[in-house]
Amino acid sequence: MPTAILTGPPVAGEQLHSDLRALGFAVVTAAEGDDLADLAARVRELPAGERVALVDTRLVAHRHALRLALTDPRFPAAAVPGAVTAQPPARAALVRALAGPVSGVRPSGHAAAGATAAAPPAPSATDSVPGAAAAALAAAGEEVHRPELGVLVATVATGPEERERALAAVAGTDDEQVRLRSAVKARDGFFTTFFISPYSRHLARWCARRGLTPNQVTTASLLTALAAAGCAATGTRPGFVAAGALLLLSFVLDCADGQLARYALRYSTLGAWLDATFDRAKEYAFYAGLAVGAVRAGDGGGDGGGPWDLGGVDVWVLALAAMVLQTVRHVVDFSFTEADHDAPGSTGPAAGLSGKLDRVGWTVWARRMIVLPIGERWAMIAVLTALTTPRVVFLALLAGCSLAACYTTAGRLLRSLARRGPRTGRAARALAELADSGPLASAASAALGGAARRLPALFGAPAAALLAAALILLTAGFAPFGSVWPVLAALGYAALSGLATARPLTGPVDWLVPPVFRAAEYGTVLLLAARSAADGALPAAFGLVAAAAYHHYDTVYRIRGGTGAPPAWLVRAAGGQEGRVLVVTAAALLTAPGFTLALTALAVAVALVVLAESIRFWVSSGAPAVHDESGEPA
Repeated sequence: MPTAILTGPPVAGEQLHSDLRALGFAVVTAAEGDDLADLAARVRELPAGERVALVDTRLVAHRHALRLALTDPRFPAAAVPGAVTAQPPARAALVRALAGPVSGVRPSGHAAAGATAAAPPAPSATDSVPGAAAAALAAAGEEVHRPELGVLVATVATGPEERERALAAVAGTDDEQVRLRSAVKARDGFFTTFFISPYSRHLARWCARRGLTPNQVTTASLLTALAAAGCAATGTRPGFVAAGALLLLSFVLDCADGQLARYALRYSTLGAWLDATFDRAKEYAFYAGLAVGAVRAGDGGGDGGGPWDLGGVDVWVLALAAMVLQTVRHVVDFSFTEADHDAPGSTGPAAGLSGKLDRVGWTVWARRMIVLPIGERWAMIAVLTALTTPRVVFLALLAGCSLAACYTTAGRLLRSLARRGPRTGRAARALAELADSGPLASAASAALGGAARRLPALFGAPAAALLAAALILLTAGFAPFGSVWPVLAALGYAALSGLATARPLTGPVDWLVPPVFRAAEYGTVLLLAARSAADGALPAAFGLVAAAAYHHYDTVYRIRGGTGAPPAWLVRAAGGQEGRVLVVTAAALLTAPGFTLALTALAVAVALVVLAESIRFWVSSGAPAVHDESGEPA
């Protein structure tokens, strides 16, 4: 159990004690006359694996202000005026701060100019020991989180009148309503903001009061989406209607799990991984359910129509194309974000226009809707599933996602070209990790390093990647199926992939390299499976792309968590993106049944090795939780 140590002069009333106990703290009071060395000894004696907090007895605060400061698991050390806390990783630093704090620290926590380390004097009646400790922690280089309190109150009242004013301010604000509002992301899509969050946050509070965890709600969302996929797979109108309704319910639960985590401050590394990966699993499972339902309803297609006869295209082609497009869109988002991670704010014309549009209310929502974020996308899928056919759902998805991809990519290109200053080493490493280069591309990079240095700085790497993608996709799409040409093109693709990544990806638009590789790999699998006319090839290709996409999403969330890419052995075991392309083109030399079997075996192998390592990492790793609070579309 975490412990809160109260320091300072005695104060009448039990509200502070009650609030701390309600937050799960064991409350002890420092003995009268204890100096800071005594407090350091008290902290040192507490169980090493528990959180400890120092709280001024004169602190007047909303309970939720205390909750934000003293219980958030994401931050090793945190503070508000009158209180400081340290989790086990920061406990030693807190003891050192108490044993030798920064002198001249005012109760507000700001160090006086020229302050130096000195032996701790006993705190006077006007000193705030927690404020001094927080300042000393920060001065020693420990990152001390200070939550945004907004209208919430947290202040050390040094006199009766100040205390009365603080108590009146506390009584004048309903912190439960503040807590409920803050459970919702500050920036989210139009559909989520106006049609889901107004009631999903109440569902989140209901779950919190019954002891349910965010991971349990996340799992319920997954199971609901899988049930929706099963209903869609029936191929009947009642099944499609039920699938649409269940998909919307799954999205409500998907919103509620994050709101529950924010409401109850129950963040975890495992929860972040489940939330991120289950979203993709739910969507792709639903695509597969729709494709199965279309086949069972007699709308599977594949009857030999021309390339532009969309009514004759196998519905599995449309499902796989929708998955490819959506995943490549996400990789564009991730690559651009990582490339600009340490960049200063953009000041170009595109950024200026964006700022002007943000000041016009309706344009904010229009711009959020046009990128087809998860709320709008799932609402469209659910409604069209209930009212139309799977083929119409996929065609609408392809149209909407294509428009969104063009809009976002064009804007990011303009921002990148106007950007000043070089990319950082962190950005270059992240882009290299997102590229997912295997042994073949790595060997090519080593051999072609000299040639890569002669490429133009502005477009050299993206141009090499685009040339590689064009080579393999055109060959896969137009060379005779079953010929050796796709294999030779795959070897050329591996060499050009190595050329594109042979030098650090620090150019203005080098963030395009990973999404181009994703489009090339997934597109090759799609084209060869579609042209094979082999029974079961397209569903097997769907599974292979899903497994590879999971690997790439897993890489993204590891990078965001600060732990870097998956281990090199995993990338080699999965073949790297160019290795999988070569294997798939070689499999196309087999007979039709052999091609389907090879795709299935490769999908199972990639899924098993990637999932095993991913589960091991996220369950056992000490990586920080990756909770997306930016509101970026998913």
